[in-house]
Amino acid sequence: MQFISVLKTKRLTPEQLFMLSVILVNGGNYLYNLILGRILGPAEFADAAILITFLLVLSFIAMTYQLVTAKFSVLFEGELFNGFISKIFKNAFVIGLILGAIIIGFSKQLQELFRTSSSEMFVVFGIGVPIYFLMSVNRGIYQGHQSYKWLSLTYQAEMLSRLLLTLGLLFVLNNNSSLIISIGILISFGFGLVPFEWRYLKLKAPFTLSKTQSLQVKRFFLITAFYECTQIVINNSDILLVKHYFESYDAGLYASLALIGRVVYFIAWMFVMLLLPKVVQLKKEGKQTTTVLFKYVLYIVAIAFIIVFCCACFPELAIQLLFGSDYLSMAPLLWKYATATGLFAVANLFAYYYLSLDRYIPVVISGLFGLLQVALVIVFHSSLEEVVLVQIWAMTSLLVLQIGYFIIDSRQTKSHI
Repeated sequence: MQFISVLKTKRLTPEQLFMLSVILVNGGNYLYNLILGRILGPAEFADAAILITFLLVLSFIAMTYQLVTAKFSVLFEGELFNGFISKIFKNAFVIGLILGAIIIGFSKQLQELFRTSSSEMFVVFGIGVPIYFLMSVNRGIYQGHQSYKWLSLTYQAEMLSRLLLTLGLLFVLNNNSSLIISIGILISFGFGLVPFEWRYLKLKAPFTLSKTQSLQVKRFFLITAFYECTQIVINNSDILLVKHYFESYDAGLYASLALIGRVVYFIAWMFVMLLLPKVVQLKKEGKQTTTVLFKYVLYIVAIAFIIVFCCACFPELAIQLLFGSDYLSMAPLLWKYATATGLFAVANLFAYYYLSLDRYIPVVISGLFGLLQVALVIVFHSSLEEVVLVQIWAMTSLLVLQIGYFIIDSRQTKSHI
C-alpha cells in the first residue's frame, strides 16, 4: 500500500505505470525461467524450454487477435464496437479450440520431433489454448482503450500464478517436471483472464459493417496474422531447430543463451504495446506519427547497446549469476546472441509502426527474412556459434532494409505534400 501511495504522489502517467508493470512482469518471467534452469539442469531444462517456446509461439498467434481488437477498439464506437468485440471473442475461442485440438492430437508426434520425455505435457498445453485466445482479446480491449491499469493486472496475474504454482508443484511433487510445468502454464491462463470484460461476451449481438469497414478488418487481420507468424519464425525457430539437430544437453545450453540474450526484445515489446494504439489515434486525428516512432527507436537502441555492452564485458558473470556454472560454456556467444536480438528488436518496431498505418511492405520484408533465417540455420548448424552468426547476418540485413524503406517512404511522402 505504501508503494502505491508513493506512485500516486509521483503522479506517474498510465503509460509509465504500464512500463513499470511490464518490467516487473518480464522480471518475474525471467525469474521463472532462471529458477527452472537452475533446478532442472541443462538436459531437463531443454524440455522446459520447449514448453516455454510453445508458450511464446502461442502468444504471437494470439497477439493477432489482441492487435486487431486494440486497433478497432480505437476506430469503432457504440453498438458497432460492442458487436465487433462479441464476434471476435467467439471467433478467437473457436480458433483456439481448433489449434488446441491439433496440439493434443499430434502430441505423440511432437514428442518424437522435439525428443521430449513426455507427450502429456503437450496435451495439457493444448487444453489451455482456447483460454489464452480469450485472454488476448480481453487484453486487446484494454490496450485499445489505453486502460493500462487493467492491462497490467492481467499480465501480472498470469506471471505471478505461473511462477508460484509451478515452483510450488515442483517442490511438492518433484516428479515429471515437464508435465508439472505444463500444468502451471494451464492454470496461469485462467488467472490471466482477471479482470475479464464479460459485458462484451454475448451469444447474439447486432453487428453490421460497411463493405469498406469489413475489408479493412479482414485486411488488417490477415496481414497481422502473417506478421505474427514471421515473429514466431524469427523468435523461436532457432530454439526448435537446435532442439532437433543437437543433443538435449547442448539444446539446454542454447536455451539459456537465448533467454539471456532476448532480454532486449522483451523490453522492446512494451514499446510496441504502447506504439500501436498511439499511432492509430494520431492517424485518426490527422497528426504526425513519426515523432512517436523516433522516440521508441531511440529507447530501444539505447537499451540494446547497454545490454550488448554488458554481455560483452561480463559474460561469465552474467551466466554464473543467472544460470550457474553448468552453463558457462555459452559465455563467448552471449554478446553475439544479444546483438542479433537487438537488431531484430529495432527492425521489429519499424514493421509494427507501418502495420499500425496499414502499410504492409515492411511486414512482407520481415516475413521473407524470417524464412531466410530458418533456411540459414538448416544449412549452417555445424556448431552453436554458427547458428548464432547466421542470425546476426540475417537480422543486420533486415534492419538495413527496414531503415532503407523508411527513408524512401519519408522522401516520397514529403514530395507529395
